[in-house]
Amino acid sequence: MPKPLPGAIDCDVHPSVPGMKSLMPHLSDHWAEVIDQSGLPDLETWNYPPGAPLTARSDWRPQARKPAANVEAMRVETLDRWGTGIAICNALYGVQTLFNEDLAAGLCRGLNTWLAREWLDRDPRLRGSIVLPVQSVERSVDEIEHWANDKRFVQVLMLVGGETPLGRRHNWPIYAAAARHGLPVGIHAGSSFRHPTTPVGWTSYYTEDYVNQSLAFQTQLASLICEGVFSKYPDLRVVLIESGVSWLPAHIWHLDKFWKGLRMEVPWVDRPPFEIVRDHVRLTAQPLDGPATPVAFGQFMEQMGSDKLLLFASDYPHWQFDGDDAVPDVISPTLARKMQFDNPRETYRRLEETKS
Repeated sequence: MPKPLPGAIDCDVHPSVPGMKSLMPHLSDHWAEVIDQSGLPDLETWNYPPGAPLTARSDWRPQARKPAANVEAMRVETLDRWGTGIAICNALYGVQTLFNEDLAAGLCRGLNTWLAREWLDRDPRLRGSIVLPVQSVERSVDEIEHWANDKRFVQVLMLVGGETPLGRRHNWPIYAAAARHGLPVGIHAGSSFRHPTTPVGWTSYYTEDYVNQSLAFQTQLASLICEGVFSKYPDLRVVLIESGVSWLPAHIWHLDKFWKGLRMEVPWVDRPPFEIVRDHVRLTAQPLDGPATPVAFGQFMEQMGSDKLLLFASDYPHWQFDGDDAVPDVISPTLARKMQFDNPRETYRRLEETKS
């Protein structure tokens, strides 16, 4: 069953900002003037280099514009093509790389406004993630509060690579605001490039950088658990987006083992980490880096310990599959249906509030 089922919920699509000029109408007068006078260049994210094959499939890479640069392209290439019911838009634009937190906050407000006006207003199937100016916790909370009443925004969006581990308690006001408004925290592959993507220094090739994103996800998940985020905010959900999936069982087994011997250090972690993950964490299934046969994949799912952890995602327009094979054929029909309907609705509770 490689093609998504009609009405499926796609938990990760990427509308592309055509350029800084397209954001200008959505910025405040102040920030529009600052950008105009400073000549701030287009914030092309380094996480997905424009020329890298992974950034866009060849049939989704037009000559005259960026891939996924308008709603019309997304309709033709994914929404109408697969009969998608809902698609969650995660706008990746390099606002996290800025050191000026005021400018980052101004651009995030413009970016989220652009997403609402140019995308969500133009197709009722689209939902959005609130991009946060993570350079400032206070400004991030302001951004959540600004958009919280727009139920089309169904999660907040952060990158996995930043300045500090995400579980650190200075970040907790973000999680408090997200939990208060029923917004999962989406943590997407990518980095603000404050640090190398590995513990041993900078890599030479993009291939290494992309593969090593899983190390960052392991670090951030351990941080969220060990710092006690889920104990403090029992209603919070975290979605790991483009993290891959194969690393999770071994990493949590490892964490479980040492938690048993070191739990006096983190007394607020009052149950095994694997139980916490099953209750609070979800992963999008593109890229799906698990076993390549149905039997082996079934064994992998037994190791995962739950059929609620995976969410369907096409990762449009990134190149994770060819043709219509958005649902890897190693996945059973029963699991595929849960990934495309039940699990997303249980994770993104605002989807029920915006059903027509």
